[in-house]
Amino acid sequence: MRWIDLLRMSSSNLKRRKLRTFLTVLGVVIGVASIVVMVSLGLGLKQSLYRELEQSGGLTGITVSGKEVGSSMIYYSDDDGEESNKYITDETIQELQELEHVKCVSPTLEMSSILLKGNYYGYIQLMGLPREELARQNMKMVPGSSLPKENSASLDLVIGNGIPTMFYEKGTNRGYWDTQELPDIDFMNDSMFLVLDQDAYFSSQSSGLNVGDTGEGSGDGSGATSQKPPKKYVVHASGMVDGGVDVYTANYYYVYCDIDVLKSMLKKEYAGRVIPGQPSTKTGKPYRFFAYSSAKIQADNMENVEELSRTIQNMGYRVSTNAEYMESAQKELVMVEAVLGGIGAISLLVAAIGIANTMMMSIYERTKEIGVIKVLGCSLKNIKQMFLLEAAYIGFAGGLVGNILSFLLSGIINMLTGNGSAMGLDGDISYIPLWLVAVSMLFAIFVGMAAGYFPALRAMRLSPLAAIRNE
Repeated sequence: MRWIDLLRMSSSNLKRRKLRTFLTVLGVVIGVASIVVMVSLGLGLKQSLYRELEQSGGLTGITVSGKEVGSSMIYYSDDDGEESNKYITDETIQELQELEHVKCVSPTLEMSSILLKGNYYGYIQLMGLPREELARQNMKMVPGSSLPKENSASLDLVIGNGIPTMFYEKGTNRGYWDTQELPDIDFMNDSMFLVLDQDAYFSSQSSGLNVGDTGEGSGDGSGATSQKPPKKYVVHASGMVDGGVDVYTANYYYVYCDIDVLKSMLKKEYAGRVIPGQPSTKTGKPYRFFAYSSAKIQADNMENVEELSRTIQNMGYRVSTNAEYMESAQKELVMVEAVLGGIGAISLLVAAIGIANTMMMSIYERTKEIGVIKVLGCSLKNIKQMFLLEAAYIGFAGGLVGNILSFLLSGIINMLTGNGSAMGLDGDISYIPLWLVAVSMLFAIFVGMAAGYFPALRAMRLSPLAAIRNE
């Protein structure tokens, strides 16, 4: 019997029992849609992780840290507990640049600062980076944004999308997490005051002196000593990271600026004095060198990251890589995908039972027909192929409709979650690649044929005479 004849007979047999075929196909549709949507949620998390890593230097990025410099409001985990006793200086940057497999090195300076605007104040984490490194961060910014100008006389800022949540109202000290209201500040257009010397700011506040005051005594005769207010710098934003305050990105907590402009500003203000966060001698004098918080390295190839990391560790510095983070995160994501896929697979298992039941019922109803076909000389192989094709038809139809339904459900999920923003992601929470569609189609067909295999064997083994006499 020709394949075209087998296909024609299989399709006509399914059409004769439309309701049963429809219900069986519906089971496959639900099973395929469940698996695809569940797996797409895990893939959406993985895509979000990839985007975050790209904003942090990609898989070839290495962060080198030495003896602690600057100040941070953000907690970093310390797994090994070993602290380097070497500072990262300009000489260190040059030394790292000369290492084999190093593509580029950029110093980083982090320090806690304060932004003031009208009736609001905000505690921020200021991060100074070279302009070239800022460009490599791949920050997705709002329209009208730009990186800080080169050789600018003022300090231009690129503000993270989570910074508005770090502002508080003077007097009440209430912020976004208390009121769920953002400060009345146009970060892209309003000028703000930047305070680098936090100690002076806190001292002036504790002495009852506003930052904008002149520093003279209160005149009440109490004899209280007035603290000198900190210097304020007029700054404005050249750009802002795209996304609402409920969308977490790698740049969420930071305010970026040109490190060269920041260094020049610090050295000018603290000439002859210790810059906040910089190391000092036992007598309280500043060192001649300028120390950085860390250094960002780009390796020439991902395969050389591990070797380069060991070399830098042997130099006495601490090293962390995105590849290490990616490896641990991928293990967790594989478990998540397996659990989600397993939940969806239960539906497809139920559908496979439905296919097997449909094929068995078909055999019982067509026993005499099978007997006649055998008597006419049709081979046992053809009979098995005919029933397997019917099962494959069911799997194919269910897989096709199931994938269409999956795309519809994925779109609804992404729309309801604000393209991941409701979950704190900077992209779609559900992601269906083309390979997942192809795999799910093949899997649906395989499940259909597997479920129809034993009924096909039963049909093949029926005795022709017994089948013809069957009523």
